[in-house]
Amino acid sequence: MIGAEKVVHNMTSSASADPRPRVTTGIAGFDNILDGGLTPRRLYLVEGNPGSGKTTLAIQFLLDGVRQGERCLYVTLSETAEELRAAAASHGWSLDGIDLFELVPSEDNLLVDAHSTMFHPSEVELNETTKLILAEVKRIAPTRVVFDSLSEMRLLAQDPLRYRRQILALKQFFVGRNATVLLLDDRTSNVNDLQLHSLADGVVSLEQIAKGKPTTPFLCFG
Repeated sequence: MIGAEKVVHNMTSSASADPRPRVTTGIAGFDNILDGGLTPRRLYLVEGNPGSGKTTLAIQFLLDGVRQGERCLYVTLSETAEELRAAAASHGWSLDGIDLFELVPSEDNLLVDAHSTMFHPSEVELNETTKLILAEVKRIAPTRVVFDSLSEMRLLAQDPLRYRRQILALKQFFVGRNATVLLLDDRTSNVNDLQLHSLADGVVSLEQIAKGKPTTPFLCFG
């Protein structure tokens, strides 16, 4: 996977100097670039255009945690649990052992006469969505978490300032919770969200490269 992409990982100097054991990603080449893996208990942004491998990387990250006996949570606002299982199966993987928290509406909820209590990311307040997510995190107490994707949360916020505040609150929530968090973003916004980069402890940028072109993964420190 990594050999078919250019990976740029921006780390703060304090993160790179952290003496704690690294959190492996389940991707040997990537872990080698990261000098053993991600700094634990931090929040990372994984960004890339659709099809660049964000979900694949996230699944491998969680499966690696399952193999090590960790509690892992995948929060999805953009794909159903069935779609995620199908994506994993296409690689010969099973999502057994990963807690899937699906906030995507079912087919029944999309019917015209559906009850007013139906949940759809585009029709509810961002703070209510966040409350549901945080309640699930508290219930499960995972050590690895994936949010897929930030584009849905950005649409809910409708305002850059409110969106930034929500992401900052999310980051503060995880302080002291012993969790390493990946936030997936598909770059569908019209503006390069550098403010989001400033909130994350590290940024992993994925690019899809045409087959046959040589690529060299590299690490950039911010």
